[in-house]
Amino acid sequence: MTYQIFARKWRPENFKEVIGQKYIIKALSNSIKLQRIHQAWILCGTRGVGKTTIARILAKCLNCRKKISIKPCKKCKSCKEIKKNCNPDLIEIDAASKTKVEDIKELLENSKYSPIKERFKIFLIDEVHMLSRYSFNALLKTLEEPPKHVKFIFATTNIEKIPQTIVSRCILLHLKKIKEKKIRYQLKKILKHEEIFFEQKTLQLISSAANGSMRDALSLIEQAIAIGNGKIFKKNVKKMLGIYKYENFIHLISAILDKKIKKIYFFQEKILSLDVEPDKILIELLNLLHYIYVLKLYSIKWKTKKYNDNHIKILKNISQKKSFTEIQNCYSILLNGRKDLPFSPSKKLGMEMTLLKTLEIKKS
Repeated sequence: MTYQIFARKWRPENFKEVIGQKYIIKALSNSIKLQRIHQAWILCGTRGVGKTTIARILAKCLNCRKKISIKPCKKCKSCKEIKKNCNPDLIEIDAASKTKVEDIKELLENSKYSPIKERFKIFLIDEVHMLSRYSFNALLKTLEEPPKHVKFIFATTNIEKIPQTIVSRCILLHLKKIKEKKIRYQLKKILKHEEIFFEQKTLQLISSAANGSMRDALSLIEQAIAIGNGKIFKKNVKKMLGIYKYENFIHLISAILDKKIKKIYFFQEKILSLDVEPDKILIELLNLLHYIYVLKLYSIKWKTKKYNDNHIKILKNISQKKSFTEIQNCYSILLNGRKDLPFSPSKKLGMEMTLLKTLEIKKS
């Protein structure tokens, strides 16, 4: 039997199953209930938040054989074909590979003809921002006055690249990143249903690393299952995600601000030995400097999941010893060093030079 990945197996089939997009679902559901169905929609948002999934559910709602409804039956031929992505009246196009104006003209010529067997002919264009300027111009007239049987659904991760003339003729729906709590709940539900063992806190680590993307979370889960030979263990997940003891970064930023070159080299090498990329090291140091600056500015114990009480105590102590100017100058050097990292002979060398530059900061 062919294995089906979680992202496909657990793809929502109706609006009720979509997680983390309450406003979007409400807007689409109400427009269908009120029979105020627009000619075109733009679904925008980061990867893995449900753009294509919602587009396909919308197509089911509009073309379900029973009736136009927010709850497609999932049993009729139309619903089944849309699920399998083989419905002749749902034309899915990847704009990244169809950028030429000739491709869009062919699509628009096709739109003139009535649907083969459905209520509407629906064009789903993924990554629509990849279309050329000429393609958008060709699309404009049809989008302004489309045939009654045609609906357009556009999906994009970069709304800024779509001309305003196109956006103004569509309903624009911004999909949010999915909250960690909702991702964690969904992962738990899936793993229990699949009868896969997982250790506590692993789902918290994975949902945090997914950065609001349900698809990324599911990919990480499958990776963790493969590493753990069918089970999910905390130590494997930590190694997979590159999670490390944060004390090393705190010791490193302390050594940088105290200008202790031997300690800088020691903790730099210690962190690199944990397979942490130089770019990631600079990012974490910048995060620490930001936190230190806020502690100095407000003199409060700013709670955060990232740092425990001991971390905060050390960082508070650093903030009291160092001046605003020292912290700001150190931040600027690390920030500029990160920008220059791609131009260095090697990323390690670039990071090392950046850390050494901080020794030039004068006390104030």
